[in-house]
Amino acid sequence: MASSVPEAEDSGTDSELLACSARDVALKWLQATDLPKDVYQHLAYYVPRIYCRQADPVTDHEEMLAQHVLLGPLECYVCGEDPAIGFHKLEQANKPSQLCGRVFKVGEPTYSCRDCAVDPTCVLCMECFLGSIHKEHRYRMTTSGGGGFCDCGDAEAWKEGPYCQKHGMHISEKESEDPLVQLSEDMVARAYNIFAIMFQYTVDILTWEKENELPPGLECVEKDDTYYCMLFNDEVHTYEQVIYTLQKAVNCSQKEAISFATTVDRDGRRSVLYGSFQSCDQAKSVIVRNTSRQTKPLKVQVMHSGIVAHQTFGLRILSWLGQIIGYSDGLRRILCQVGLQEGPDGENSSLVDKLMLCDSILWKGARNCYHQLFMSSLLMDLKYKKLFAIRFAKNYQQLQKDFMEDDHERAVSVAALSVQLFTVPTLARMLITEENLMTIIIRTFMDHLRHRDVQGRFQFERYTALQAFKFRRVQSLILDLKYLLISKPPEWSSALRSKFLEGFYAFLELLKCMQGMDPITRQVGQHIEMEPEWEAAFTLQMKLTHIISMMQDWCSTDEHVLIEAYKKCLEVLTHCHGGFTDGEQPITLSMAGHSVDTIRYCVSQEKVSIHLPVSRLLAGLHALLSKSEVAYKCPELLPFSELSPPMLIEHPLRCLVLCAQVHAGMWRRNGFSLVNQIYYYHNVKCRREMFDKDIVMLQAGASMMDPNHFLMIVLSRFELFQIFSTPDYGKRFRKDSSNKDIVQQNNTLIEEMLHLIIMIVGERFCPGVGQVSATDEIKREIVHQLSIRPMAHSELVKALPEDENKETGMEQVIETIASFKKPGLTGRGLYELKPECTKEFNLFYYHYSRAEQSKAEEAQRKLKRLNEEDTALPPPVLPPFCPLFASLINILQSDVMLSIMGTVLQWAVEPNGYSWSEAMLQRVLHLIGMALQEENQHLQNVSEDNIVTFTFSEKISRPGEGSNTSPSILALLETLQNAAHLEVHKDMIRWILKMFSTIKKIRESSSATPVLETAGSGLEESTRDKDKAERKRKAEIARLRKEKIMAQMSEMQRHFIDENRELFQQSLDELSVSASTSHDHSPAILDTKLVALGPHQTRFTEQSQLVTCILCQEEQAFSVDNKAMVLAAFIQRSTVFSKNRAKIIQDPGKLRPLIMHPDLACGTHTGSCGHIMHAHCWQRYFDAVQMKEQRRQQRLRVHTSYDVENGEFLCPLCECLSNTVIPMLPPPRSLYHSRLDFSDQPDLAEWISVTGQQIRALNELEAEKMSTGECVTDESETARQVNIPEGFRPSFQPKNPYSDSIKEMLTTFGTATYKVGLNVHPNEQDQRVPILCWGSCAYTIQTIERILTDEERPLFGNLPCRQDDCLKSLTRFAAAHWTVCSLTVVQKHFSRLFQSIVPQEDGKESQSILDIDMFHLMVSLVLSFPAVQCQDFSGYSLATGDLHLFHLVTMAHIVQIVLTSCLGKAL
Repeated sequence: MASSVPEAEDSGTDSELLACSARDVALKWLQATDLPKDVYQHLAYYVPRIYCRQADPVTDHEEMLAQHVLLGPLECYVCGEDPAIGFHKLEQANKPSQLCGRVFKVGEPTYSCRDCAVDPTCVLCMECFLGSIHKEHRYRMTTSGGGGFCDCGDAEAWKEGPYCQKHGMHISEKESEDPLVQLSEDMVARAYNIFAIMFQYTVDILTWEKENELPPGLECVEKDDTYYCMLFNDEVHTYEQVIYTLQKAVNCSQKEAISFATTVDRDGRRSVLYGSFQSCDQAKSVIVRNTSRQTKPLKVQVMHSGIVAHQTFGLRILSWLGQIIGYSDGLRRILCQVGLQEGPDGENSSLVDKLMLCDSILWKGARNCYHQLFMSSLLMDLKYKKLFAIRFAKNYQQLQKDFMEDDHERAVSVAALSVQLFTVPTLARMLITEENLMTIIIRTFMDHLRHRDVQGRFQFERYTALQAFKFRRVQSLILDLKYLLISKPPEWSSALRSKFLEGFYAFLELLKCMQGMDPITRQVGQHIEMEPEWEAAFTLQMKLTHIISMMQDWCSTDEHVLIEAYKKCLEVLTHCHGGFTDGEQPITLSMAGHSVDTIRYCVSQEKVSIHLPVSRLLAGLHALLSKSEVAYKCPELLPFSELSPPMLIEHPLRCLVLCAQVHAGMWRRNGFSLVNQIYYYHNVKCRREMFDKDIVMLQAGASMMDPNHFLMIVLSRFELFQIFSTPDYGKRFRKDSSNKDIVQQNNTLIEEMLHLIIMIVGERFCPGVGQVSATDEIKREIVHQLSIRPMAHSELVKALPEDENKETGMEQVIETIASFKKPGLTGRGLYELKPECTKEFNLFYYHYSRAEQSKAEEAQRKLKRLNEEDTALPPPVLPPFCPLFASLINILQSDVMLSIMGTVLQWAVEPNGYSWSEAMLQRVLHLIGMALQEENQHLQNVSEDNIVTFTFSEKISRPGEGSNTSPSILALLETLQNAAHLEVHKDMIRWILKMFSTIKKIRESSSATPVLETAGSGLEESTRDKDKAERKRKAEIARLRKEKIMAQMSEMQRHFIDENRELFQQSLDELSVSASTSHDHSPAILDTKLVALGPHQTRFTEQSQLVTCILCQEEQAFSVDNKAMVLAAFIQRSTVFSKNRAKIIQDPGKLRPLIMHPDLACGTHTGSCGHIMHAHCWQRYFDAVQMKEQRRQQRLRVHTSYDVENGEFLCPLCECLSNTVIPMLPPPRSLYHSRLDFSDQPDLAEWISVTGQQIRALNELEAEKMSTGECVTDESETARQVNIPEGFRPSFQPKNPYSDSIKEMLTTFGTATYKVGLNVHPNEQDQRVPILCWGSCAYTIQTIERILTDEERPLFGNLPCRQDDCLKSLTRFAAAHWTVCSLTVVQKHFSRLFQSIVPQEDGKESQSILDIDMFHLMVSLVLSFPAVQCQDFSGYSLATGDLHLFHLVTMAHIVQIVLTSCLGKAL
């Protein structure tokens, strides 16, 4: 009876609430003189009576009462009549919007057109996409994270086709028309009044911070003394911590605690206790105490039930407002006016401002509610969207500051609305111009990165976890800057120029703080003790990469902006150089008759930094001056006279020298942090604004310098000047000396230095450096990627840099340079380079890594050999330089360059005299080839008025200058042509000499140029024919020699057989059997020669096979007593064959999957990549992966694509996803074959009878054991009590033939199959483990059979090696798994399986034959039968049992077919 009083009170309260008339209340309000006061009194009285009356409110009941008592009067007041009628009229009068505005839910599909979207954030919902022109274009499909909305109808979001069919019908002059004209003046006034009151009420109550008092006007007349203990969400504590704490604090069950934690995570808060203040406060103390030991405690508040009730209704009001304004654009406009109207406190006093500025103190559910209201109101009204954007920009700094202090994700922060505002081009330019937003974002970003060193550079050392967390959050500002700049202005105003340049100067200040950050010094003697922090700096660089590119794009669209940006960037760089004076002492260098004044600086001894963003930005702007021709139109406006070329090249050159020294092994003691930095410096994600721009800067500096001076500075920085400037200096470092490490380092540095010169002179595919377009640049990138090997589309995309719109530009050019080869057995199509594009291949392409260069060289030489061409890889013909960079070609014919070439060639002529490398010679030959190609191009394009000043061919014909006159470069080349030790380079030397001959003839010609060219080409063809004939003669000699050797081997074999004829005859039968069992594509041979089952089963002797572990590279034959060898495998649940998709496993813990239903609702599939490892090697590898994952979670990295905690890992060789390993075994049946192979075998009926008796005996023994609780050991006693068939020994326990290592892997894979198949925790003792193993074997075989059927391939034909190894290992595992299981358990399974098709007299009711998948049944019977057969000593063969089981299941399957067949009417 105790509970009847509250129930009676609730019933009385409900009656009172239901008696309230919405129309009467609305009429009262219409006549009120103080409407806000009346409305507040109504809410103060009724809201606490409806909401939060108990611990777990009934939401539907509350909603019904709230609609009747609270929302009904509001709707009646707004409409002035019945709301159903009034809102219907509004809906009919409202003109449908041309904007879709559908707000996406989490996981909802979104579509973006790659051809028409202004930026990747412009998306469509599925309905609009399917009704638009974009479905025929290239599009990108993603899933929404929630919070965004459909951009259909927004003309600024799409280059074409902004409307779908649905919204295109509503295009009108609606934008200029005021939607308020559709409403009567009375309705406008009523709506304005009620919206203002309710919006104010909602803002006040949601931002109310007192826990025990209500805002003025809402005080309860009858104050109820009940409270809630309210738990709030944070991103610090885990689910487990919260669940454990709640169980202790509020004494709830685990299920209730999980429900609480889930709701808190989803909605942002949840009441965990309802009662008196004391009980709630006590629970709060326990929660705070239990969660404050290691981190900050969970946020908990004890809140009066009245406050919670009003806040709950406040959220309902927000959703109600969003619903109401959907009826009319006029109501939406009124709500926007109410929200943005300034309050009495002046600036930032509007309701919208208050909500935004209080965002960080609201819980997740409240944030989501008002964000959605903003999107459906302010962002859907184009006029007020602009006003809201201004308010957002004015509050931007404070919003970001609050976001930094908040611990919630950006997706639930009001700061995330920036993507909806800043990506609108007109709004973005307006905010830059009027609110100076670009400068505000950059300065806000810098304010949050306050850790600087003495020089004012960013410092990321000793970063704490909290600082790392804030650094991740501050990166969102970079994203906002990207949104702001993503659309270039079609035209500039003076205000936009001024504000953009102001923002650009602020951006330069940011880059100035990055210039030279994280400097490093070479570690000598002792290895570095602690790896320095480097990831934060590179993360910042990667985030800014697209921003830097977009800054340059904006500058390129206006000459004035470009000139001013260039001047300011040069000024900042000059200021930066003033601070870098470490080790810089003036010296004078002299070489080849030239001298230059420079500074002494050793990269290997002084500090050097890889971060030089100001230098690289200036390089990009310099190239833009050339590309836009501003450098030629307005040279007087540019500060070229103030430029110091040595200053420009200094730091990029140091950076490239650092890379060369790392490759030479000089920085090994600096650890992996430096190796990683060098990797990312060249990586496709960073290289566009790092490595590539360093090359451009060196090109810019070199083009303004004397080439001899430039090369001497390069030699000095590479620390090679003494080697090339001092005669015979190299003799000190002979190969047999004690300086081998120094010699090797010098050789590598010389190779890298020569490669750098090749890049400086040869890399002309940057628009502005060479006379090329961006399309030519992409083509060249793809050509060189496909020169390595044919590639799939995904591989090519990964190898190409993406722009700010995540586009590579590949689709525009791929068809002109590559042909697509459709997928075959490999399963993926490949792009192959067209033959005519191979002439563009450059062996020393600057984006190749060393491994890629080696692969490309081998592939191109192989292609030339196939085409019967010489294997020379000459440099391609290059496009001309732009005029600003035209002087770069003089580097090739400079005296210092000729001296370097001559020195290296001289070393090659005397191979025993100096330490040199073939790679060094190869690079020199390439440079000579480049110079000759350049001269040839100049001669072909020369006009009558111009004189060719590039005279490389003449200079290499002259003898060298020195004390001992050295031979000319040409003479050295002719000498090397006949050098025996340079066989691989002879084709290249021959090509150079031919090119020299051609150029010489062109120069000698005056009027008969065409004739001489023809003669030259004839000479080349004649020489080529001779070369072909010589190669053909050598190939013929090799063929004859091979035939002679094969004849000798054949004669020796015949002689051996004659001498050992008897031995040969004995093995002839075995050979024939082996041949018959070998794989053959002929079905006839398979059918006639091989017998799979029965006493006449074909014997198959498997040859001992050596396999190699991919981890330790050790070879081993897999056998039963050896260390286990395993295959990486992936097990997964599959419903691909399901005939009943609605069937769901409700409780895996209670599932008994022994008999598979024919609908195959859910199976377990096993796949493997086929790569083999030792079991112990795999275990060590997997342990290392787990340890790495534990460490990785504490660092700034993204999530991996696999779940280590769930046992997943990547194959160490191919990185294929795996989650277990399959043991490799010899054929299991061969281990018992000799004992079980007898001649006298029973027929089917006798075998069924004997097997049935054995099963009954086993069942009776098990029943007796269960009743007595003891195991009977006396076999004779047992035989008297139980009728045991003759020769059957139930007490016999077979010996396990496998080694401990193999047994462990059998258990491991079996347990993994069980875990994945049932989606439960692993338990190797569970009786269902063998069932899941047999089921996985059967299901995988069915899958392979279906694939072969679809591909129209024979069932017993050749399988791919990977599939064959997987299937062989899986079936052998399944056949052997019973040896590590309980024998009694497997015998029980066999008994139940056998009784399903052969019911026993005393057996239980068997399953319907129509509810059994016969293939699964046959596999399980055959694999479990050895557990019974091993105790049978009557002489019955295991192979006979296989045959009879096959006959039984086949007959059962035929019965199934007959029972389910429909007879025709004709019968």
